Amino acid sequence: MNSIGRNVGKADMLAKKRLSDGGVVGVSGEGLTVGDVVRVGREGGRVALGDGVRRRMGESREVVRRIVEEGRVVYGVTTGFGDLSTKFISPEETRKLQRNLVRSHAVGTGPMFPTEVVRGVMLLSANKLAKGLSGVAPAIAEMLVECLNKGIHPLVPSQGSVGASGDLAPLAHVAQVLIGEGEVDPSTTSEYGLPHSASLRAKGSPGLASLGSPPGAQAVSGAEALSKRGLKPLELGPKEGLALLNGTEVSTALGAFAVHDAWSLLHGAVAAGAMSLEALKGSDKPFDARLQEVRPHEGQGYVARQLRHLLRESETTVSHPWTHKIQDPYSLRCMPQVMGASYDAIRHCWSVVEREMNSATDNPLVFGGEVLSGGNFHAQPIALAMGYLKIAACEIASLSERRTYLLLDASRSGLPQFLAKNPGVESGLMIAQNLAAALVSENKGLSHPASVDSIPTSAGMEDHVSMAPIAGRQALQIIDNAMRVVAVELLAASQGLYLSEHPRPGRGVEEAVAMVRRVATPLEGDRSVSGDVVRLAGLVREGRFMGMMANGG
Repeated sequence: MNSIGRNVGKADMLAKKRLSDGGVVGVSGEGLTVGDVVRVGREGGRVALGDGVRRRMGESREVVRRIVEEGRVVYGVTTGFGDLSTKFISPEETRKLQRNLVRSHAVGTGPMFPTEVVRGVMLLSANKLAKGLSGVAPAIAEMLVECLNKGIHPLVPSQGSVGASGDLAPLAHVAQVLIGEGEVDPSTTSEYGLPHSASLRAKGSPGLASLGSPPGAQAVSGAEALSKRGLKPLELGPKEGLALLNGTEVSTALGAFAVHDAWSLLHGAVAAGAMSLEALKGSDKPFDARLQEVRPHEGQGYVARQLRHLLRESETTVSHPWTHKIQDPYSLRCMPQVMGASYDAIRHCWSVVEREMNSATDNPLVFGGEVLSGGNFHAQPIALAMGYLKIAACEIASLSERRTYLLLDASRSGLPQFLAKNPGVESGLMIAQNLAAALVSENKGLSHPASVDSIPTSAGMEDHVSMAPIAGRQALQIIDNAMRVVAVELLAASQGLYLSEHPRPGRGVEEAVAMVRRVATPLEGDRSVSGDVVRLAGLVREGRFMGMMANGG
């Protein structure tokens, strides 16, 4: 497994370790990881500006100051924005222009982003500015860091960005709070000003399923929140409002959580697949290393290796060789090929997201004494990656649901119909499979690539946009749904093993069953399993099945 794969597998573990060690995430414009975003977003990790950041930012700020002083025409510094870029702005009006920009662009709507996403956005904004290419004062990045460390979390509507010219509307809602306007979520701050990590975790996944209305407690104004934490609102100078709004931070933060959670989903599904194989008395021969070596896709080899590891010392697969069933259905036999392809997709998307996290996505940018206007704010790389990730997560869920179907079909499984102890009088897990089918079908609709649509904005100046934030939200929803589909399979596979007369399963499968039994007891009769599904999906989301994989996943 290459370095990206290792980073993916260990990101969550390392983030938690660094938090427990009291470490701080350094913001320097480079080197930020998906694990850092998860740590700051979900665990309330603290942040600090790295060495040299203030110097770099100060140098580019001086270039902007001279441009204004000399009355030179530079987009975003001494001109309007978008189709208004032909309007020259006098030095006396530049500050007013920046404040007006923030106010006019704060037109998001819909449910609020969860706090973890907002924190991720703020971290990425600080990291972008820390590169020292945006021409803004160090105080701008310092304010973002202070707000993160003191638990000041703007309320940011989740809809309104088309993912080009920056994630303008949601980033404007963040910027509003920095200038003492807008609204702040009061529910995740303590009396000491530090975020409650338990409260952040309680917010759940940032998928659409967990996007909610504004908190029940009355929102706090930006001015009040800053005052209570001993902070003064920013006075935006030339270019500084634009720098806060121009960038892909919202799309990229969504992408960071999506790839992280997709990695957990993959490993939960591999564990569930191994359990199902044992319950269905399937063969482990298709996972032989020799088969993978002659088709050397990295993901295929990885998944096959994990299945071999989970099934090690199994008495079931040994006692049921190829002659038991000529061949298993594809949902069992082709797990390395199908889930391996999703592995490769997740790994690719992870690398795209981390590259974007450490990029300069503002416009214009300052290089020495020259200011260049370009299009680094266009989030097409993230939009395409999220489209790919959506498909990868859909396939994981689709394969999982098919294995659940096999487990519940007595004619194929050799198990009691619908895994009920008394079929007929009891329905067992019949409707749990309906749930999985409904979620898989919903995912198919969400998997349509958002990036293939574009609606021109700003009087045609922005004539092609990425729709990356939509793709990111959809990816998170698909992953959230897929985790519940895998949860149904975990429930069914563990029930199948419970009801059958099996020799001892593989050691990894034993571990997985024990994990399931911590939150879901076997069915002794009909009962609602809705809570079991939620709890098992939580185990998948938390990456609990990764620890039982070869080399820790």
